[in-house]
Amino acid sequence: MNKGKIFRDLHASTFVMPNPWDVGTTKLLTSFGFKALATTSAGFAFSRGLPDGAVTFETMIHHCRDVTAATNLPVSADLERGKGDSATSAAETIFAAEAAGLAGCSIEDHTGDPDKPIYDFSHAVERVAAAAEAARALKRDFVFTARAENFLWGKPDIDDTIKRLQAFEKAGADVLYAPGLGDIETVRTVCSAVTRPVNVLARPDFTIADLAQAGVKRISLGSGLTNFAFGMLETAAREILQDGSFGFARAAMPFGKLQALFSKPDA
Repeated sequence: MNKGKIFRDLHASTFVMPNPWDVGTTKLLTSFGFKALATTSAGFAFSRGLPDGAVTFETMIHHCRDVTAATNLPVSADLERGKGDSATSAAETIFAAEAAGLAGCSIEDHTGDPDKPIYDFSHAVERVAAAAEAARALKRDFVFTARAENFLWGKPDIDDTIKRLQAFEKAGADVLYAPGLGDIETVRTVCSAVTRPVNVLARPDFTIADLAQAGVKRISLGSGLTNFAFGMLETAAREILQDGSFGFARAAMPFGKLQALFSKPDA
């Protein structure tokens, strides 16, 4: 099964790609009928009691192996800035991702340095070009996503973001992604400025229909499901401590359903 080709073909129309954060949530989301999954760097970090960005590359790749082994679906990985800062390390990131069984991955132009959070334009483009060249050199199909992180790091500059996405497209990226876009009109502007498929991070005020009409091909949730799960845990804990009741359990997934799901052989 060429999961990379399957994953690429999904971008012909609009689809939702949710983000599990461990093997259990991978199996659960697979059972619902989604067509592809993606890892979440923040969700995985939070599940380990760490802040986003604190997981090492080697640990993240090991996590990716666990996720891909737990599903028959194509999986794309959120690999943050990758193995390092250089263009060479960006290429090495692609090779490591393919070896982990992934159908694709994303690399950001976020540096991880709070004092200078975004790579200089030319360096960011060099990294994307090296990663795209590495993806094309693989023996099987692999979907490489290039991310422009301005809107997540205090620089909501749509002109610079579009400039970067257009340069990333020219450098060979298969999918383009600017997380943090705040409204449908901005999403529409981004989609109309490029010709490659665009991934958008879901927001509570977005709908699949509106995003599809704006030109979006792929919708991901980032750490949204992880945040929701932690939020429900917080709600339950507050009910126990403040009200002395356990009403939250009425909304829980039944034990037997989970037991049956996890008793099935791995995909």
